[in-house]
Amino acid sequence: MIGQALVELLYDTTPDNIMVADLPNVDLRDRKDCKAVCEDQDVVFHLAGIKGSPQRCMEAPATFSVPMIQFNANMVEAAYNADVDWFLYTSSVGVYHPAEVFVENDVWKTFPSENDWYAGWAKRVGELNVQAYMKEYDWNKCSIVRPANVYGPNDNFGQYSMVIPSLIKKAHENEVLEVWGDGSPVRDFVYSEDVARAMKFVVENKITEPVNIGSGTGTTIKEIADIIANYFEKEIKWDITKPMGDMKRIMSTDRLESYGFKLKYDLKEGIEKTIEWYLNL
Repeated sequence: MIGQALVELLYDTTPDNIMVADLPNVDLRDRKDCKAVCEDQDVVFHLAGIKGSPQRCMEAPATFSVPMIQFNANMVEAAYNADVDWFLYTSSVGVYHPAEVFVENDVWKTFPSENDWYAGWAKRVGELNVQAYMKEYDWNKCSIVRPANVYGPNDNFGQYSMVIPSLIKKAHENEVLEVWGDGSPVRDFVYSEDVARAMKFVVENKITEPVNIGSGTGTTIKEIADIIANYFEKEIKWDITKPMGDMKRIMSTDRLESYGFKLKYDLKEGIEKTIEWYLNL
């Protein structure tokens, strides 16, 4: 999802300097494959991950966390050995412990949320790998970004999708939109194209300290459900017997904004663009 948005953005802004390879047989758990991917590249955006709902990550933790740890370590090693001009590592909101607001420097004061325990630690270890290379080899050509709850075109709309694509699919396929919980949990949602814009911005400005990418504002699940239900003209049914996860997850975006970055899309606009993309599949 983010990768597709990033590729399209880079093609639109720097078409002569972009190479996109179709690598269906590449396995980032294999160091040789990572070496081949990074050779002769100027900038490496490392976005690879295994996406799924928090519920699915807890049900199959090894399936999610072990490969991520492997290919994160392999990619930073390969990028360093290839002497790329810049390496960007994509971390996650899942590295944070529940708090009113997630501030970059607070990550290592606590543990990840129990709801993101395995994936959160995998992403944290990836950050440590990057910082270890930066410290030991004075490799100050790296950025670490932590996106919030990302949504947009090319998202996963399958069985284990995240909240926005899941609700879009339910609203499209059913007469009533059934939503887990009571709608009170608060999340920070950010549109995929804005995340891509932020990644490009971070690399162009050579930002080496970790930065959050989010809206910086909280939105309840009820607000999300209302936007989607109104679009499809459906009623909402709340299932309060189902889990709701952490009650509040909001990113501080002060650091990235201090460098001059601003989002382009508001929540309603982003959700409607995502719905339109989904309906045209």
